[in-house]
Amino acid sequence: MIYWARWVRQPQTVWLRRALFQVHLWSGIGVGLYLVVISVTGSILVFRSELRQTFAPQPIFVEAVGERMDSDGILAAAERAYPDGSVRIFAERDIPTQAVTISVNRDGEVQQMLLDPFTGADLGHAMPRGWRLTTWLLDLHDNLLSGETGRSVNGIGAVLMTVLSVTGIIIWWPGLQNWRRSLLVDFRANWRRLNWSLHSAVGFWTVAFIFIWGFTGIYLCFPAPFMAFVDYVEPFNEETFEDRVGDDVLYWFSRLHFGRFYGMTSKILWAAIGLVPIAMFVTGVLMWWNRVIKPARS
Repeated sequence: MIYWARWVRQPQTVWLRRALFQVHLWSGIGVGLYLVVISVTGSILVFRSELRQTFAPQPIFVEAVGERMDSDGILAAAERAYPDGSVRIFAERDIPTQAVTISVNRDGEVQQMLLDPFTGADLGHAMPRGWRLTTWLLDLHDNLLSGETGRSVNGIGAVLMTVLSVTGIIIWWPGLQNWRRSLLVDFRANWRRLNWSLHSAVGFWTVAFIFIWGFTGIYLCFPAPFMAFVDYVEPFNEETFEDRVGDDVLYWFSRLHFGRFYGMTSKILWAAIGLVPIAMFVTGVLMWWNRVIKPARS
């Protein structure tokens, strides 16, 4: 009873709180840059449907110069144009003057290129640069550009993000006398106190979002345990095929992670708050420098 009374009134004197502070501090330093990358790409990719609509490939037409090549001629021209990869015709349109899409496989990396069906000239990428950049950002956010290995690393990162949010809200509690003051940023304080106040107040008001992103990120990277839990709690009925509450919950995990639940309003909110980890990392590094590095050097 005395222990919890100290936690409520003077949490700074409680050993567990100090231990959680160290967990929070070093976890944040360890994965801070990673979380910045994930947060920035996530804020952009909230609008990935809109980005792909904006950068959707448009048909490219060429001038009819001479006779149009047949499929064998186009394939031969593609092999000459892309000698460093295996090629196949990906899409040949009914309109004679429309460029032909060629699939080029270079050591497992497949790209779609455009070819002039009259001259055999290489017309560049079939996908616009904005589309390719969006796809690259999606792969970076989901898989760290490293396939299944990167996705597993992302899962570990999501666990650490969840740990940071839980430990953060625990160590935020300043005691009964100061909790109201900790809800706001003290702009009149000196820079060290201001830095702490920014980290504390911004973290408090956004911790629920960070927890949601972390926990739902764990599911998106490691779905099997969640699905197994749903199957255990609510076995699937193969006779009635009734919808399960657990399946609906997992479906909402995805919608919550990407802000796809209240139209553009939720997307804008998600994108804006998704940039908060940048401020949390910068203020956290400054606190780490003042508390750990600077005293060690003096």
